[in-house]
Amino acid sequence: MGWLFFAVAVVVLLAVWVTWTANRIDRLDERVRSARAALDAQLVRRAAAAQALADEPDLLDPGLRAALRVAAHDALGADAAGREAAENDLGRLLAQVDAAGVPGDLREATSRVGLARRFYNDAVRDLRDLRGQRVPRLFRLGARRPVPSFFEIDDRLRMI
Repeated sequence: MGWLFFAVAVVVLLAVWVTWTANRIDRLDERVRSARAALDAQLVRRAAAAQALADEPDLLDPGLRAALRVAAHDALGADAAGREAAENDLGRLLAQVDAAGVPGDLREATSRVGLARRFYNDAVRDLRDLRGQRVPRLFRLGARRPVPSFFEIDDRLRMI
């Protein structure tokens, strides 16, 4: 009789642990989605500020203005597959802009992109770590959702 009680207790504890882990995966997945939305918003804000800078006459040389306008347009219209490349191109061009000619909203948007990217990558790392543990792999927790990828761009604040 004692072994039956022990077996039921073990099964209940295992069920509680698996349920708790599944809920944690769901919460982390939601955190990844909201961090990605915030990152996308900051990337759009930076590209719009760069496009506004490119539209200002006499602040940049004409070649850099034209390249910046194209890169900002490409970053605003990039799909998910080409987003990192478009943002890296925009970042390289923004690094060429003289620090004195950078408006405050572009500086702020650039720094917020860095923060948003770090928050997103931290959330992705936490979710990947949890999904890589034994219990979630064994019970295939979260297996129907794709594993999110890191967003890697060079977002150092070289213009400041």
